Amino acid sequence: MTDWPCRIAVIGATGSGKTCLAKALALRLGVPHVELDALYWAAGWQPVQPEVFRARVAKALTGAGWVTDGNYRRVRDLVWGQATALVWLDYPLPVVLWRLARRTFGRVLAGTELYNGNRESLRMTLLSRDSIFLWALRSRPSQRREYPALLASPEYTHLSVFHLRSPHEADRWLSTLK
Repeated sequence: MTDWPCRIAVIGATGSGKTCLAKALALRLGVPHVELDALYWAAGWQPVQPEVFRARVAKALTGAGWVTDGNYRRVRDLVWGQATALVWLDYPLPVVLWRLARRTFGRVLAGTELYNGNRESLRMTLLSRDSIFLWALRSRPSQRREYPALLASPEYTHLSVFHLRSPHEADRWLSTLK
């Protein structure tokens, strides 16, 4: 184990690389990785009931250390409230869209199963009002406004915040950890 804060929330735009960074960080620190999407989505891309989601997240955070990834407002108080550090991946929009396209189309072509039997499809990805690309475009501006205000609020001033603005900066930061 390390002397580094071991309860870390990784946040950022859809497709920015939260899960990849969180997995690498958890491995490096020797703590569990908690993927919030896996706790939120039931079969058929149906969200679980809010109380079920909160209970799942609360249970996943009972250990002494963990690294989460995800941006769920519904459990922010649980995750951020217990975290000792927060890593915000705040990359330029072209970088986010490129990463999102590469990840999503790779999953579609490979037929990758995600959580609870869910798979992404071209129809869902491109032609749906629930398109992951539309979500990325819609949610990013509000995150960039909301996160600084939230991080300045009294309930989250305990967090050590690492605001990373490029994949290179994230790689460099990760390499500095013991």
